[in-house]
Amino acid sequence: MAPAQELQHDQQAPPRSDEAPYKSRVTVVGSGNWGSVASKLIASNTLRLTSFHDEVRMWVYEEILPSGEKLTEVINRTNENVKYLPGIKLGRNVVADPDLENAVKDANMLVFVTPHQFMEGICRRLVGKVRGDVEAISLIKGMEVKMEGPCMISTLISQQLGLNCCVLMGANIANEIAVEKFSEATVGYRVNREIAEKWVQLFSTPYFIVTAVQDVEGVELCGTLKNVVAIAAGFVDGLEMGNNTKAAIMRIGLREMKAFSKLLFSSVKDTTFFESCGVADLITTCLGGRNRKVAEAFAKNGGKRSFDELEAEMLQGQKLQGVSTAKEVYEVLSHRGWLDLFPLFATVHEISIGRLPPSAIVEHSERKPKFSLADGSI
Repeated sequence: MAPAQELQHDQQAPPRSDEAPYKSRVTVVGSGNWGSVASKLIASNTLRLTSFHDEVRMWVYEEILPSGEKLTEVINRTNENVKYLPGIKLGRNVVADPDLENAVKDANMLVFVTPHQFMEGICRRLVGKVRGDVEAISLIKGMEVKMEGPCMISTLISQQLGLNCCVLMGANIANEIAVEKFSEATVGYRVNREIAEKWVQLFSTPYFIVTAVQDVEGVELCGTLKNVVAIAAGFVDGLEMGNNTKAAIMRIGLREMKAFSKLLFSSVKDTTFFESCGVADLITTCLGGRNRKVAEAFAKNGGKRSFDELEAEMLQGQKLQGVSTAKEVYEVLSHRGWLDLFPLFATVHEISIGRLPPSAIVEHSERKPKFSLADGSI
C-alpha cells in the first residue's frame, strides 16, 4: 500500500474499543422549501442515531424579512423557516447559519439542496474549505451545460470539490413530506454501497422510505428531466385539454427521458425508471408541484406573460427548475443534432421562449421521431 493510501486508510479506520465512537456531522447547504424539509428529516434522525452528532447546520442565504429581522435569526429563534416552510418546526437541533464556509467547516456529510443555477458559484466558494473526508449528496434537480457537453450537478460537485457525491431524488413534493404524508425516494450511488446505506439511514423515517440503487446518472437525470415534462403537463392543464391528453404527454415524456438519459450515459439502467425517482416522481410533478402550476398559468395567459414574471408573482422567492432545464436540454439537443428525435423536449423550450404558442405542445409532440425512443437506439 502506498504511503498516501496508508494515511487515507488510517484516517478512515474505525475507532478502537477504548476510544469514543466516531460521529458524523451533517450540514445542509440550502434552506428553501425542500432544503428545510430535508433538514427536518435529517434532524429527527441525528437525534435518534448514535453515529451522528445531534446538531444539523443549515446554510441559509441571508434575507431581510418584511419585519426587518434577518431570516437566520428568526429560524433560530422560532425553529421555523417562516419564509419557505411556514408552520413547520424543523427540530431544535437545526441551526441556521448565514456563513457558508462556517456552516461546512466541521461537517463530513454535506447535503446540497439549492436551485441548480447557483451551484457552480457555491462550489467555487467552497474550494479548499471542506474537510478531506467529506461525503456529499445532491438533492438538486438540474444540469449545467458547458462547451464540452452536459454536466450533472453531482459531477460538478465531485469535480470542483474532489468529493464522492451520491444523489437523492423521488416523488417528493416538499410540503407533503413536511406534514409527514407517506412518500418514497431513491439514493443513487456509484461504487460504495456502505456510504449509500448511510445516506439511506440519515433520511429514512416511517413516513419517508428511501432505497438505494447503483446508478447516479439515471437517478439524477430522472429528477432533472421530469421537470421539463411537468412544464408540458402544465400547458395541457392551462389549455384544459383533459386527462387523456395529459396522460399521453406524460407517457411521451417518460419515453424521451429514458432515451435522452441512455444516449448521454450508456450506464443508465432501465430499472431506474421504475424507482421512485423515475415514474413516481414524473407522476407527482405532473399532478402537482411548482413547474406544472406556473406552466398552467403561462398557458392560460396565452404565453403573453413570461415565466420570470409568473415565477416572481406565484412562488414567493422559490425558483422554477423546469424552464431553465428545458433550455439546457435544448442546447444539448441542438448541439448534437438530436432536436428531431425529442419533439416534446424541443417544443417545451420553444413554447417557453415564445417561439411557439402553448397549443403547440400537442401538435408538435405528435411528430414521429426518427428512431426508437423506447430503447434509445438510433
